[in-house]
Amino acid sequence: MLILKRQWGAFYGTDLDLQLRRRGIRTVILCGIATEFGVESTARAAHEHNYAVVLAEDAMTGRNGHENSVRNIFPRLGRVRRTAEIIQALGGD
Repeated sequence: MLILKRQWGAFYGTDLDLQLRRRGIRTVILCGIATEFGVESTARAAHEHNYAVVLAEDAMTGRNGHENSVRNIFPRLGRVRRTAEIIQALGGD
């Protein structure tokens, strides 16, 4: 599945929610290059759409607001974990 986003968040103006629901997906794992913009916008929308949100804190980066997002905002939207923890939880090595 390929979703092209044109705004900060991946849900806005796309059919991401529809595609996830068609597939029965109820959990999203987020990472990205603009923590305080794209990742945070997508995390907020995923939470609003009732998805379980997992945020891979070591697989995202930002400019000035990264730490604030990871420490203060993301814990209110979902589970903040390191990539290795997520892979292990998924049954990986």
